[in-house]
Amino acid sequence: MTVLTQGRNTPKRDGVTRDLPVAAATRIFAGSLVVLDAAGNAEPATTALAKVAVGRAEERVDNLTGVAGDQTVKVSRGVFLFANEPTDPIAAADIAATCFIVDDQTVAKTDAVGTRSAAGKVFAVDGQGVWVEIQ
Repeated sequence: MTVLTQGRNTPKRDGVTRDLPVAAATRIFAGSLVVLDAAGNAEPATTALAKVAVGRAEERVDNLTGVAGDQTVKVSRGVFLFANEPTDPIAAADIAATCFIVDDQTVAKTDAVGTRSAAGKVFAVDGQGVWVEIQ
C-alpha cells in the first residue's frame, strides 16, 4: 500500500460488541459468560481448560440443531456481575486478580488445580457477587 494522498473513510467498530459464530449443538442464554472453543466458536462457559472468555451474551441463541457457525451471538466485553462460587469464594482482597470460570454464571478464586480457564480480572466484590472485567 502507498501512503494516503486524500481522506479515507476508514471502517470502525465500537470495540465493545462483536458477533461470533456459535458452536454446533449449542444454546447460549442472554446474560451468560461466553467463551471461545479451540475453533473460535462461541459457547457458554464451563469448567474446562483452554477456553477464552470473550464477554457476556447480549441475546439468547439456539443452535442446538445446527452446525458451527449456523448462528451467531452478539457478545459484549466490559465489567459484568457473576455469582461468587461459595466453595472457592472471591474476596475484596482479590480485586485486580484473575478469577476463573465455574460455569456460565459463576466465577471462583482459583483454577482448581489447573481445571478452570480464566474469566477475567476481579473488578469489585459485593453482596450481589463478583464484578468481572472481561477484555
